[in-house]
Amino acid sequence: LLNPVRLQIVSALMSVENCDFNYLKELTSATSGNLSIQIKKLEGAGYISTRKKFEKNYPKTRCKITKKGRQCFIIFFESLKTYDAQG
Repeated sequence: LLNPVRLQIVSALMSVENCDFNYLKELTSATSGNLSIQIKKLEGAGYISTRKKFEKNYPKTRCKITKKGRQCFIIFFESLKTYDAQG
């Protein structure tokens, strides 16, 4: 989660049930290619799940955080709090 784009994706998914690729693209200001790579990395780690379908002949990708992703996000921020308290 140290990658800024991945952190933005997971942060966004913590507060919504799911969201689509275009929303994440706008939120992160990432290129389509970079966002796709970061989504695949998060999915490969088991932090998010994706669902792909066609809507009006256009591909739509929706992302959702997994239980593992939610737990890792919480642990990540708890460790940052500890790091900050030591500084």
